[in-house]
Formats: sequence, structure tokens, C-alpha cells
Amino acid sequence: MLVLGVILLLLGILLNVSILYTIGIILLVVGAVLFILGSVGRPVGGRKHYW
Repeated sequence: MLVLGVILLLLGILLNVSILYTIGIILLVVGAVLFILGSVGRPVGGRKHYW
């Protein structure tokens, strides 16, 4: 999710498409939160890792 967020963010900036930029930021934030929760051992959705 983090990688997809970065790709969409870069595409949004390079192509000047604001919806890709916005979706990229949202995916980056959600991916970072899930990564942090998973790495501290807190179960996310009943699993230790979200993937």
C-alpha cells in the first residue's frame, strides 16, 4: 500500500492530476498507520500483520 501510494503521488505530481495526488496521499497515510500498528505487534483486523 505504501508503494502504491508513492507511485500515485508521483504520477499525480508529474501529470498534474489532482485526484491521483489526493489518492496517493491517502494511501500513504493509511499504509503508514497499518505498517506502524503491525510492526509494534498490535493485531490489525485479527492479524499480527496487515498483509
